[in-house]
Amino acid sequence: MSPFGRMFADDEELGKKDDDRKPRPTNLQLPAWSARKPASWRRRRVLYGFIACIALYIFFKNIPVPDHPPINLRPNYGKSPGHVPTQIFKPDTEASAQTPPHPDKPSEAEKHYFDGPIRFYKLAASLYPISRLRGQFQMNKNVLFAASDLRSASELIPIACEMANWDRNDVHFAVMGRDNLELDEIRSVNGVDDDCKVNWHDARPNFSPWSSNYRMEVSVSAALGHIETFMHPQVLITDDSSRDDGFFTKAIRAKAAELGKSVIELPKDATEKMMWIARLDSGSLAAWQTTYVDILIHAPPRSSGSLTRLLRSIEAADYFGHRRPHLTIELPAEIDHPTKRYLEKLVWPPVDSSASSHTSQVTLRHRIPRRTSTVEEASIRLVESFYPARPADSHVLVLSPQVELSPVYFHFLMYHLLEYKYSSSAPISTEVQNLMGLSLELPTMHLNESDMFSPPMISKGADSNPEEPTPFLWQAPNSIAALYFGEKWVEFHSFLTSRVSIDPATVPPRPNLISESYPSWLEYILELMRARGYTLLYPNYPSDRESIATLHYELFHPPEEFTKPQPQTDSPHTPLLDPETETFPTDLSSHRPKHAESTPVKTKLTSLLPNRGFAVPELSDFPLLSHEGNELSSSLLSATARSFTTNFRRQVGICAATYKPKPEAMKADDLFCNNNPEARGGRSFADIDSDQPFATSNPPDYKPKPPAVKDDDAVRQSEFEAHLNRQAGKKEDPAGKKKEEEKGETGGVEQEKSNDNSEKETKKLGMAEFNDFLKKAEKETGARTKDTKVEVDEKEVKDEDKADEKSSVKDRGW
Repeated sequence: MSPFGRMFADDEELGKKDDDRKPRPTNLQLPAWSARKPASWRRRRVLYGFIACIALYIFFKNIPVPDHPPINLRPNYGKSPGHVPTQIFKPDTEASAQTPPHPDKPSEAEKHYFDGPIRFYKLAASLYPISRLRGQFQMNKNVLFAASDLRSASELIPIACEMANWDRNDVHFAVMGRDNLELDEIRSVNGVDDDCKVNWHDARPNFSPWSSNYRMEVSVSAALGHIETFMHPQVLITDDSSRDDGFFTKAIRAKAAELGKSVIELPKDATEKMMWIARLDSGSLAAWQTTYVDILIHAPPRSSGSLTRLLRSIEAADYFGHRRPHLTIELPAEIDHPTKRYLEKLVWPPVDSSASSHTSQVTLRHRIPRRTSTVEEASIRLVESFYPARPADSHVLVLSPQVELSPVYFHFLMYHLLEYKYSSSAPISTEVQNLMGLSLELPTMHLNESDMFSPPMISKGADSNPEEPTPFLWQAPNSIAALYFGEKWVEFHSFLTSRVSIDPATVPPRPNLISESYPSWLEYILELMRARGYTLLYPNYPSDRESIATLHYELFHPPEEFTKPQPQTDSPHTPLLDPETETFPTDLSSHRPKHAESTPVKTKLTSLLPNRGFAVPELSDFPLLSHEGNELSSSLLSATARSFTTNFRRQVGICAATYKPKPEAMKADDLFCNNNPEARGGRSFADIDSDQPFATSNPPDYKPKPPAVKDDDAVRQSEFEAHLNRQAGKKEDPAGKKKEEEKGETGGVEQEKSNDNSEKETKKLGMAEFNDFLKKAEKETGARTKDTKVEVDEKEVKDEDKADEKSSVKDRGW
């Protein structure tokens, strides 16, 4: 008995428990049924499990495979784009280089047959380190070049290296084809050294040489999705679709449209003609596909020869794969037969060789016959011809039929449009906000054609070359060849709507600032430019013998609104105008060129860029000219615009002096109060007659053309001519001057006493106000030579009721 049993021997219950603790004999045998039954069930379970495993193995071994099985598109790269693992998985090179299983059926034994799961074994190693390039943010400077064919890669690599050397973008190059060459071998074959600061990515899947087209297409789309996650490129640049693989082009276009990215497909000769694209930053390149250009041509009567020449130059231009501009032609009431025949055969854009669907991009507007056209009607007709659906991205190129475009005009236009409109620094630049458009023509005359125009030759940039010409900003519109931004064109619509609703008889007279050889709408858009401080970017070509837009004079036709119908005579040499017309005579002989005509440029665009393309200047580096042609600063231009706006509101918009609204985007309603009684402050059109003449803010040496006068106003006309002679530095006879003054006074008294009709006509012409302008100019300027320059000093207008622009003149070298 155990010791515990002896201690409690008198207790029967404890003794019973002690008996349970006694060891049992090991030789006792259990009943037969309890030992045999569990063993039998275990053997049966093992047998059933073994049979089930064999069945599953046979099923999965012989499972039918569809033509395009689901492909794994999610390789495991890590926890997050910002997480950099300590060890990056590197596959066994021998295993990855093995040939995949070859199909047994002879009909499928082709070169590209593999459709297995996709694995990107080398892409993760290059995507993780680029987190320092702000790839996790939507807005960055990443630009992605991609190619599948090695020939396409050899065309893109020089452009990518050039772009990287400009250091305006973070350039990446992804290889997505079937070739088995390593990236180091590809760089070595193309002569890439360490100076090429491009980030390289191997986005080829496993077994790429044997992959089917479907698998490669899915691979390109999947790789681009992973690149988007880690990089967020602003634009994709590829080679011409005819030279790259079809699966690559199809996948890139589809995936880029899904991600909302622009795709730039460079033409075959991009290395020779489009190296200028390497100078653009990521913001400019991102707007490549969203930018639209419309061409607007106003054809005067009897202009079939010049119109045909212009249309042929547009057709022959190089558009480097970009969408063709939409073409709108304003036809006259009478269309000659040569123009009809040419327009019947015009196919724009040209039919694609791939036999794809063709949509015409030509709009013809034929005017209803009419005898005459007023200045307001002519301006409205042209401005109404275009209205952008997307003002931020749609722009209009206004062309004169007398112009001929260079084959590289679209290169020039797109480079300057993308660089100075959509650059990453554009939203914060004051000069860009005040830029109204781009001019393709370099003028040779001032706006009023009173004198030859000499463009500036020195820019303010640190990288500028004083010996080379520089582009410049000029507060002057252009109707020969100029692109106007969509936002500014919408604002001009708003301005012209209110401007033409004002009775011209109630507007104070002012000198003509623009010659009547130009269309009348330029006068209105000049008023808007002066009120807002807008400018146009003008080119300055290295040679005066070459230009992007060449103006021809032999087929010149004056604007219809400044001409009168020809009298019906038997003479074959009938003059265009009545000799006794009160308007300026518009004779073809007066518009003959005073210089040799230039020829269209046919060389590379880089030869026309500032500093020969070796620097990308900003708009603030360019000289700034007022509408008179005088150089001034940005602050002075803003002060002049504020002063002009104050006078314009009071004298044209009939606004109260205390009315100072804040301008709204793409609207000009703040300049007019004719539909706002509260802003007028009790003023009406009748109150304008007592105001001073419409202030022009012109320097005293500006030479506007004299207004038309009648024979009885010859004295005042001679005074005006004498004033122009004094401005030109010509000497005048004091005795003759005194005699003319006496004659003018006598003539003035006799004219006042003659009759009421003559007095009303003189008042209508505004000669009294014009004489006040001449006397004021004589007091401020005195004798002046040709070597003087005008400098306008900014002064704050204290008395807003008078709102008089004041200027002081200082002599300085021009």
